[in-house]
Amino acid sequence: MELREIRYFLAVAREQNITKAAEALYISQPSLSKQMQNLENEIGRPLFARGSRKVTLTEAGVLLKKRAEQLLELYEKTEQELAAPEETVCGEVRIGGGESYAVQTVMRAAKQVQERYPHVTFRFFSGDADDVTEKLERGLIDFGIVVDLADIAQYNALRLPLADRWGVLMRRDSPLAEKAAVAPADLAGRPILASRQMLEKKGMINEWMRRIGRMDVRATFNLVYNASVMVQEGVGYAITLEKLINTTGESTLCFRPLDPEVVTNLDLVWKKHAVFSRASQIFLKEFRSLAQEVRSF
Repeated sequence: MELREIRYFLAVAREQNITKAAEALYISQPSLSKQMQNLENEIGRPLFARGSRKVTLTEAGVLLKKRAEQLLELYEKTEQELAAPEETVCGEVRIGGGESYAVQTVMRAAKQVQERYPHVTFRFFSGDADDVTEKLERGLIDFGIVVDLADIAQYNALRLPLADRWGVLMRRDSPLAEKAAVAPADLAGRPILASRQMLEKKGMINEWMRRIGRMDVRATFNLVYNASVMVQEGVGYAITLEKLINTTGESTLCFRPLDPEVVTNLDLVWKKHAVFSRASQIFLKEFRSLAQEVRSF
C-alpha cells in the first residue's frame, strides 16, 4: 500500500463519489477507479459499497479510513520535523488530554517556549485517557495528559503541580445549591449527567459514584460545555471538575464540591524511549522547570 493510494482512498471516502474525488485529485475517473480496485485486491476485501450516485464505506473501509488518517498524520508530522532547518528551532509539539484546570502549567510552558522560539507551534487534542494513549502508542502525539491511568508504568511521567477537585454543576435555583457540599445520598433519585469514563473506568470518582446506589443517569457527555447547557436546561446534575465552567457573576449555574472530597492528580506522560524533535525536547525541559517552580510556592 503506497502513500499515494492512501491519499486517493481518503479522497473517495471524503467525497463519497469517484468522479468528484477524481476532480479533486486532478486525475481521471477511470484511473482512480482502477487504483481503488487494485487497493481492494491487495487488501482482499471490498472497501466500498458502490451505489448509483455515491459510494459508502464497508466495515473494512471504515477501519482503513481510521488507520489511513493516522498514517497520513504521522507521515506529515515526520516530514515537518525532518524539513526543519538544523540551525532553527521549529516544528510542532502535539499534546493530548482531557478538559482540566490543572493543564494550566502545560499551557504556560507552551507559551514560554513560543516566546523564545516563535517558529515552534503547538497542537492540542482533546480526548479521554483511551483516546490519548492510543494516539501516544501510534506516535500521533508527543505527550499526553492523563488521570488515573492504569498502566502508567509503561510511560515516563511527570506529575502536574495543580490538582482537580470534583463536584456537581447545577442550577442556582436547585435545592442542592443550598448545601456547601454534595454527598452521595443527595444525588440518589436525582437525574445525573456523567462522562463515559466516569462510569466505565475505575478510579476515585467512580468509587464515589458507586455510593449513590442506583443512579439515574439521564445523559453522558465528553465535553463539559455541552453538559453545562444540559444543566442550564434542567436535564440534570453534572458531575464534573471545578473551574471548567464559569459560575461567577450573573451565571445561573453554581458548583458544589463532593463530600467526601475527591481530588485527582494528572500526569504529563510520554512513551519510554520516545524520539523527540528539538521542539518537543525544549518543551519538556521548560515544563519540568515550570512545574518545579509552581511546587516550590
